Amino acid sequence: MKRRSCIRTAALLSFLLALILISAASPPAQPAGQESKGDALWTKIDQLSSQVEPKCVAWRRDIHQHPELSWQEVRTGKLVADHLQALGLEVKTNVAKMGVVGILRGKKDTPVVALRADMDALPVTEAVDVPFASKTKAQLEGKEVGVMHACGHDVHTAILMAAAEVLSQMREEIPGTVVFLFQPAEERGEGAAAMIKEGALESPKANAIFGLHIASDTPLGMIEYRPGGFLASSDLLKITIQGKQTHGAYPWMGIDPVVVAAQVIMGLQTIVSRQTDLTATAAVISIGSIQGGNRFNIIPDKVDMTGSIRALDTKIQNEIHERIRKTTQMIAESAGAKAEVTIDRLAPVTYNDPDLTAKMVPTLERVVGQGKTQLVPPQTGSEDFSYFQEKIPGLYFALGITPEGKEVVPLHSPNLYVDEKALVIGIRAMSHLAMDYLASH
Repeated sequence: MKRRSCIRTAALLSFLLALILISAASPPAQPAGQESKGDALWTKIDQLSSQVEPKCVAWRRDIHQHPELSWQEVRTGKLVADHLQALGLEVKTNVAKMGVVGILRGKKDTPVVALRADMDALPVTEAVDVPFASKTKAQLEGKEVGVMHACGHDVHTAILMAAAEVLSQMREEIPGTVVFLFQPAEERGEGAAAMIKEGALESPKANAIFGLHIASDTPLGMIEYRPGGFLASSDLLKITIQGKQTHGAYPWMGIDPVVVAAQVIMGLQTIVSRQTDLTATAAVISIGSIQGGNRFNIIPDKVDMTGSIRALDTKIQNEIHERIRKTTQMIAESAGAKAEVTIDRLAPVTYNDPDLTAKMVPTLERVVGQGKTQLVPPQTGSEDFSYFQEKIPGLYFALGITPEGKEVVPLHSPNLYVDEKALVIGIRAMSHLAMDYLASH
């Protein structure tokens, strides 16, 4: 009996000790039916996002069916501006020709957060069999082309229109100002810089910016991100090789720019494969077009080439530019030809501010759930969102759009398919990021 009593006493003490430890580790319980202020705001954002989801889908389909090329976003811009005005926002139109800026002032003027969406489509003829498929044609460089939202800018625009509606219904609870940037000409790498030049980040002065892009290789319900260099810089490379025209039967009587161009193309590949530390960073040099001559038995006077340069580090980007010039000119000189090299910088590295990213990843995790945000390697695609990030801290992330079991179709494909269940995730992500950022500052 005495032994049993000791056992019972020890068990009781162990149980009481466990209760004490659990109580110490657990946060204090809230009174029944009472939420924290943050929880209540998050719940409201989610509820409003669900309510606006049908409108968002309708906007996306409308924009998808009526796509517009870069610097031609007249209809899309009017749709956006009319919606923002109906919400009672301050609206600026014709910012950088086609851009639209909406300003939502909350209960305080500062801090200020910017949210961005791009509006332009691509010269692609749609092949997807949906009721709202694009049948639009347009003129591009003197040719008629099909036009399609093959990069998801219709999704981006619709999501930001919906986020504006969600946040406009919470303006008395917003501790700052939200600026909605609807940008033209991302596909040309020109729109962001043009909007900045015309003061899109000023009056009010934005403190941070967020943007998203659909990702067809990312499963529906997932969000991908990366601090630091996320997407590569993009540069347009133009090379002209000047030779000396002659008969194809007598090449020694001229200077063959076709052969020199071929040698230059091969020489450029050694810049990445043999002169760049690929353990530190990635880089790409691709020649996309080569034009010269007009007859099989005439060696032409010159050859023109264009290509793309991608880098994930600004220092490496600058070094590659110098090596391209040196390699091209020396190969040309060795053959008695002349080379002219022009490099147009289209977009810098898309650089996610590490501190901002670290602070906002928990927000993204709350939106999609634990385990559904993914840190990914850098990518060699590019984005002119990077121009905004040169001015203020920014976070750019990828939104999954492809359901499990569905074939992955790359961006810019005529077969790009977007699962519209992703739209409400995007609405919630942009709205939560804006509210959390303002609340934390």
